[in-house]
Amino acid sequence: MENRKELKVSALENGTVIDHIPSKSLFRAIKILGLEKLENQVYFGTNLNSEKYGSKGIIKVNDHFFDLEDINKIALVAPTATLIEIRDYEVVSKKKIESPKCVENFVKCFNPKCITNHENVPTKFQVEMENGDLKLHCRYCEKITSRDTMVFI
Repeated sequence: MENRKELKVSALENGTVIDHIPSKSLFRAIKILGLEKLENQVYFGTNLNSEKYGSKGIIKVNDHFFDLEDINKIALVAPTATLIEIRDYEVVSKKKIESPKCVENFVKCFNPKCITNHENVPTKFQVEMENGDLKLHCRYCEKITSRDTMVFI
């Protein structure tokens, strides 16, 4: 009998694959996308071998496509991710996720004194990359929220 060295997962007829997620960000990505609430089949793997990154995570969601806001959320926690859309078992779109230049209304400002944490004012951040690390610059208080301190609202 032949020893199996790979796990076979059924192909998606329709749905989305998010590949090349940093392993340390996989469960955060699952949470911010609300995948635990979906009724659809969701496959995920973490600490998988990756020639390019050493290790990676992957998410496959059957019969579900993400909107731009969800993709922007993923870009903030997994900037190396690739988004693959599948229809009728064929890849119809494959692109590296790009960080948005600005994010509004879904990340909380790290500064407890920021007006957005006390008044009904929507958050707004400029997205900046500094030495390969993503940072959010608050439009109102000008404080920096790092990837490690991001709280999604």
